[in-house]
Amino acid sequence: MIRPADIREWRDHDVIDTKQRRIGMLEAVYVDTATDEPAMATVRTGLPTRHRLVFVPLDDVVLGPGYVQVAYAKAQVRDAPSIGTDDVLPAEREEEIFQHYGMPYQPGAGGERQLARR
Repeated sequence: MIRPADIREWRDHDVIDTKQRRIGMLEAVYVDTATDEPAMATVRTGLPTRHRLVFVPLDDVVLGPGYVQVAYAKAQVRDAPSIGTDDVLPAEREEEIFQHYGMPYQPGAGGERQLARR
């Protein structure tokens, strides 16, 4: 498992898919609030004048020299729920991200968020 401190070092590095296609640049890491382990990342995509941040799971991620390879296809990541570059992920949109990747969503017992930005 990748420690949060390790993956933060890869901020602004290329994010690529399993076929080595560039998706965008790593912007931020979100951890699972129950385990404090890296769970999702935001990837800066779009045109230089219209960037957005898309979410991608960090399961089976591979770190290489200057890149982070995710286990999802570029098209799937580009179609993922997104936020503006200056926005914060609203709690009510977390489940949408997990559904996009076919992952179970489990908020805390008291309704707490599952993701927290680190």
